Amino acid sequence: MNAQEAIEDQSGRVPPRSKRGMRTRTALVIAAREVFERDGFLDARISDISKEAGVASGSFYTYFDSKEEIFAAVVEQVREEMLHPHIRERVGIDDPRELISAANREYLQSYRRNARLMAVLEQVSKIDEKFRVLRFERAMAFVERNAEMIRNLQERGLVDAELDAAITSQALSSMVSRMAYFVFVEGQKISFEKLVKTLNQLWFNALQLKEVR
Repeated sequence: MNAQEAIEDQSGRVPPRSKRGMRTRTALVIAAREVFERDGFLDARISDISKEAGVASGSFYTYFDSKEEIFAAVVEQVREEMLHPHIRERVGIDDPRELISAANREYLQSYRRNARLMAVLEQVSKIDEKFRVLRFERAMAFVERNAEMIRNLQERGLVDAELDAAITSQALSSMVSRMAYFVFVEGQKISFEKLVKTLNQLWFNALQLKEVR
């Protein structure tokens, strides 16, 4: 059981099946995101989330047990957006340099869109062990995805075969995510295009990625 499931499992609640129930739950998650981004996790109140969603305060507990549980639902929603861009399927790219470039660009664009929520997750992960684990699991999901890509490139003879794919992936993925944090949360002044170009080149150099003819 991962951290996300552990947080949700505390209630033992079955997700709503009716269209009305699903709409209400979705409205609460959308509202929660707005409140968390506006007020931060510590100052966010369930009554404010309910008000933002246009539902009675008591209705909140039909769908969530706590502020922690609905925050986990918000984070999971964003995780799916950032982790599964399906670039190859959408645009038909097969060249590894173009794939890496597109993946980094989409990750950074998504991080920029979700920067306020990423800042809240950083805050919460420092004070709540469950969210520290959730944040770690989220990061490792990216690492595992990228490690799989590196192994595939090694099998194709395009990347240094002596590199440990898991360690290399963790190093390069951490580089991208921390730079995203410094630029989009901390406000470091680096242009988006320069950031993408530099991170891409560091990926290519580290992998000793060969050109595909």
